[in-house]
Amino acid sequence: MTVCLLAICLVCSGLLAGVYALTAEPIAAAAAAKNEAAIMEVLPETAVKVEEERTVEFEGATYAYNLAYDEAGNTVGCAINVAPVGFGGPISIKVGFDINGVIWNTKVLSQAETPGLGAKCVEASFSDQFKGFDPAAKKLSVRKDGGDVDAITASTITSRAYASGVALAAKVFHAIAGTPMLLDTTTGASNSDWQEGADVQSESTTK
Repeated sequence: MTVCLLAICLVCSGLLAGVYALTAEPIAAAAAAKNEAAIMEVLPETAVKVEEERTVEFEGATYAYNLAYDEAGNTVGCAINVAPVGFGGPISIKVGFDINGVIWNTKVLSQAETPGLGAKCVEASFSDQFKGFDPAAKKLSVRKDGGDVDAITASTITSRAYASGVALAAKVFHAIAGTPMLLDTTTGASNSDWQEGADVQSESTTK
């Protein structure tokens, strides 16, 4: 019996490994395509070139982000990934900002919230309220907590998590804005230095 069970385990393990080997690349490609589509969805329309993913350290954690440029090579926006914990687990959100730190759009990449309740965070009726939201002028928390975000009915935990995630992205944005950006060799863009207040200036670079 032990030998039979061992043989079954070995066969099953081999089959699982084979399936993983066959599906890993397509799954990774699909995830990359979804991520790229989300980046363009949360950034200003003037963004025509998105730089490869960078990371930044903020309060002991690492966050991934992408800078975007217009046709002239000027930085026009920044897309940041955050993953606040909701009712059903982490909610992976991509938050896009213009150069002034105003939220352009948000996009949920993955979530496991309750269907019909917290899962409504992916719907435009909830997420559209973050378009044009200026964290410097309004508070990124639900109205029950004194903020300016309308919560999903009967889903305060999810709404709080989403709002806190976007608020975190805003803080990360300002951390990025205070860090000198390196020359983007992929676009040939000029060196963009993010100044205090999230302003971006580009200066010509010659070699």
